[in-house]
Formats: sequence, C-alpha cells, structure tokens
Amino acid sequence: MTDLPRKAITRTAKLAALPLGFAGRATWGLGKRIGGRPAEIVAREVQQRTAEQMFKVLGELKGGAMKLGQAMSVFESALPEEIARPYRAALTKLQEAAPPMPTRTVHAALEERLGPDWPELFQEFEDKPAAAASIGQVHRAVWHDGRAVAVKVQYPGAGEALLSDLNQLSRFARVLGPLVPGLDIKPLIAELRERVAEELDYELEAASQRIHAEEYAQDTEIVVPEVVHQSDQILITEWLEGVPLSEVIADGTQEERDRAGQLLARFLFSGASRTGLLHADPHPGNFRLLTGDAPDGPSEQWKLGVLDFGSVDRLPGGLPEPIGIALRMALEGDAAGVYDLMRGEGFVKPTIELDPDDLLDFLLPMLEPAQVDAFLFDRQWLRSQAARMADRHSPVYELGNQLNLPPAYLLIHRVTLSTIGVLCQLGATVRMRDELEAWVPGFAADPESEGRAEADSAAAAAKETADGAEEEPEAAETSA
Repeated sequence: MTDLPRKAITRTAKLAALPLGFAGRATWGLGKRIGGRPAEIVAREVQQRTAEQMFKVLGELKGGAMKLGQAMSVFESALPEEIARPYRAALTKLQEAAPPMPTRTVHAALEERLGPDWPELFQEFEDKPAAAASIGQVHRAVWHDGRAVAVKVQYPGAGEALLSDLNQLSRFARVLGPLVPGLDIKPLIAELRERVAEELDYELEAASQRIHAEEYAQDTEIVVPEVVHQSDQILITEWLEGVPLSEVIADGTQEERDRAGQLLARFLFSGASRTGLLHADPHPGNFRLLTGDAPDGPSEQWKLGVLDFGSVDRLPGGLPEPIGIALRMALEGDAAGVYDLMRGEGFVKPTIELDPDDLLDFLLPMLEPAQVDAFLFDRQWLRSQAARMADRHSPVYELGNQLNLPPAYLLIHRVTLSTIGVLCQLGATVRMRDELEAWVPGFAADPESEGRAEADSAAAAAKETADGAEEEPEAAETSA
C-alpha cells in the first residue's frame, strides 16, 4: 500500500468484498461439511479466514473502516471462546498499528502545515512511524528545545474517507453482523459517524488534551502528555514512554493487569468529574502502563498514560447524578425507586409498562462489579452477560428491547461498555466500588441530592407523558 485510498469507488469495492467474502467462505464451509469434515472444524476455519480478511481490509483502508475495527476490538471479550480465538490476533493489530503513509507524503504534509523550513523545528525526526491509527499516524521526534515529542500527521483525504467508509459500512451492517456474532454493529457505526467532525479537528483535540494535561499535571497516578504545537492536521505532543496496554493484555503479569485495570477505571470515572470531559475512545492503543524506574514493582508507583483526545463527551457537570443514584438504589434492592428514576430519565418510555422487580433482576447481574470490594473482570463473566442479553427466548431479551437509550446517555453507555470490555481483556481485579463512590455523583448516599434528582425525574416524566400523547417516539435498544 502506498497511500490512503481516496477514490470512493476503490474503497467501496474493498468494503463490498467483506460480506461477499463471508458468503463465499460460508458456501465453502457448507461444501466441506457435505464432504464429511466435522462442522466444528469447518466453522473454525471459516471464522479464521473471515477474521483475517476483514481486519486486513479495515486496517489497510484506515479511515472509518479502521475506526470501526478498533471500536469493535474492545468487544472481543464478550464472544464465545471458539469464535473469539481466531479474531483476537487480528483485532489486536488494529489497536496499535496500520500500514504507514509513504515518507514523501508525510514530508509534504509537514511542509504544507509547518512551512518549508519544518526540519529546523526538530533536532531529530524519525520517518518511520511509531504508530498508525484510523485518521493519522504518529512519528517520534525531538523538538528544537530538546523535548521528545510525538508528531501526529493526519492522512490526506482522511475526512472524505471517514465519512465514505461509515456510510458504506452502515449499508452493510446487517450483512456484517455475522462477522462478529453478538455485536450490534449498526448503532456503533451511527455513533461513530456523528463524531466525525470532532475526530478530524486537531485544534479541538489539542484543547481537550490541554485541559486534561493541566488537571492531571500533579496527579501521582494518571499522566497526560502536554501539547507542544498544533496546526491544521498536525498535532505535536510530549512523547510518552510506556508499555502499550495491548502488550499488557497479551503478556502482562497479573500485577500489571490489576494496576492497569484499576487506573483505567479511575481515569474513566474521574475524568468527567475533574475536567468536564469524558475520554470517549477507550481502546487499548490509547493507553500506556508507565512503570518508570520500578518495572518490577511496587505496583502502587506505576502510572497510566492516556493518549488521543480526539473523541470526548462534554459533561460540564460530570457524569449525570441520576446514574449514581440509580446504581445505589439498585444495589440496595429499591426496585420501585430505580424504576421511577429510569422512567423519569427516559430509559422507560411513557407508553411502556414494566414490572419494577423484573427491571431490577435485569440490571443486578451487570452490577456485580459494584457489589463487592474487588471484582475480577474476565472474559467468562462478560460472555455470560452477553449470552443472557442475546437469548431471544429469554424474558431478559424482551425486557431489554423495551428499554430506551436517551441521546444524552448514548456515548456514556458506549464508553462504559468499551471500558468493561478492555478490563475483561486485561483479566484485571478492580475495586470498582471505590471509584464509583469517589467520582460518580449520587452513588454515595446524599438525601438532599437524591430528593432533587427524583423531583427532576418526576417533572421530566410528566412532560414526556404529555409529549407522548402527541407523538410516540421510537424506542432504541440498549442491549447492544
């Protein structure tokens, strides 16, 4: 590959080959079974060939295609092992690297954005990229003041490719479903498409990173690199040395896994409270475990490095207080309180009637991490939750399809699920309750704030009931 493919017809042809290729391999598999080969072995071969082609295409195209692949990668833990195994290696590749841009393209972009004398801004510049992702690649360099820096260069035509890919993939969503069983791809693509403009705006990304870097500058556990320079399609930040989270997932000790998992949960919940921004791209390629001068411990000295602030959710008041109150009520067994609060927030539409006890039974298994002092996030637990939600003959599946996901909670929901997926890939034991109590408004009992939240929810429910009399909105599934 020599450059980011920009012609729509070329990219469309490559993407169209995904469902066609899957159909061809399924036919090949059927032929093999008719020929006498065991169905389980044939199915495994079909899955492996599908994984190899799918993520090769998504990685080569970069743009929205690779963005989808990275977003899908964090849900691998939820798949049954016999399906997940052939996908794991291919998914991991998308978390850290993709085929690079030619050197001449990189130099042309730097000259256009930084001026013809751009080499004089650096003491050193490595032409070989250190990392390549969905819309840009990163080069290691030394800034003119001696600081080690990461230079992120946006792919030429990335915006056009991003939109084109996601539009095309949305047309194939139903056919692509079998490629990663158990994952509802269509709403994931829709959410990614809505955030395209922010992903491409390096000025906005620089502003978000500066806010985080300032807030966490004195933090002893979370490290955010400072922004050194930003111009259109070029972002230069301090270089962050550490072990990529994907390597911890693949080869880390249990101590490394536990520490990385705890800090990842801490950053997820503390970020919104401390900065008013929620980091919305929690795939492993965006995190580093910094062991510093103590790679063999003590683990309490290890830190979590956070990269890539191109996608954030703006939450000026932190995470919505009703989330914490609903979680606490559920753990206390207050079915009626949870039901009233969720109805008031729009999770239960005015036209839907549910049994509060059934709703609580639906929620509690997913809240196991908050019911104990420390919880082991592993693939087996996540698979059990995914299987429970995906069983079309189960009352749980029917109830899940009656719930609605309000727009204000869409990104929070996706980020939380993605983070849980990464924690299960890590196999980390995490004190989740500690993080909820420290950072999620409403989780620690506060009668005054609870009363306000219930009153606000009741008022919202009354308004929605009135609105529903005029027009009944379509409910959205929350069980993706």
